[in-house]
Amino acid sequence: MKTMPRPHGKAAAICHLLRNPRGFEAKIFTFLLNISVFYHAGTHPTKFYFPIFDTMIFIDTHCHVSDEAFSGEEEAYIARAREAGVDLMLLPDIDSSERPAMFALVDKHPDTLRPMIGLYPGSVGEGWKDEIDDMVRFLDRWEAETRRKVVAVGEIGLDYHEGKEFAREQKEALEWQLDFAARRGLPVNIHLRDAMGDFLEIIRRHKGLRGNMHAYSGSIESFRELQRLGDWYIGVGGVVTFKNAGLAEVVRDVPLDRIVLETDAPYLTPVPFRGKRNESSCIPLIAAKIAELKGVTPEEVAGITTDNAKNLFGI
Repeated sequence: MKTMPRPHGKAAAICHLLRNPRGFEAKIFTFLLNISVFYHAGTHPTKFYFPIFDTMIFIDTHCHVSDEAFSGEEEAYIARAREAGVDLMLLPDIDSSERPAMFALVDKHPDTLRPMIGLYPGSVGEGWKDEIDDMVRFLDRWEAETRRKVVAVGEIGLDYHEGKEFAREQKEALEWQLDFAARRGLPVNIHLRDAMGDFLEIIRRHKGLRGNMHAYSGSIESFRELQRLGDWYIGVGGVVTFKNAGLAEVVRDVPLDRIVLETDAPYLTPVPFRGKRNESSCIPLIAAKIAELKGVTPEEVAGITTDNAKNLFGI
């Protein structure tokens, strides 16, 4: 009988784990094996349940459940998220064109969905002050009618990715909203693309703020500078799972008690489902990757990031 070659490298490690399953490594291996099976079957992650995370509670701190990508599927979206252990989802505001639909959905699910209020930098133009006036009127009316509060001012920030035509207006709108958040005692949820220098310059004039850098793409040095200027967290989503993503190295260095989980659904879907529509039910994939990078258990990631979100957003 011909002797089969002995496995080596990754194959040897997998064989050893199959023979000697234990703790954290076994959970991660089982999780990734399940995902691989469903991925090759062409099944979206929201079609199955993550059994190794069945006792964990997650919070998706940034998702667009009212986006037209989920039109008519909002109830199913929320159900899939709850099945995956995501008990709370925070919805960022964009502008007056999308705000009514988002808040209407929140009002239908007040125990699961929590809203933010803000003017997205991509919606800032010459008439940004009119948008701000509309935002404040809407918020005051909603709070009076519902006796509830928003969890943050967001998503606000700077975005120069498509150009700097309205850079001055974006900076003015951001500073106004930072002051507004401070007056209302609210944290901020920041959207930032290709504008870290200008953002830090503004934050130096607004020391002491607390907030979250949504979809963080900066360096560890920029994060440390932010920490010197206020009480800041970073939002980590599907990008951390991308091959050769620089975010992975930053996540290794940022303390776990400064990280919150997010999806930015329907965008930035984690591997192995990159290219498909993202959902809050993908949060366990992100948690598993962070656990791998930091050498801790998924339970630790779930527990600490959930506490972080509760502390930051007052939920």
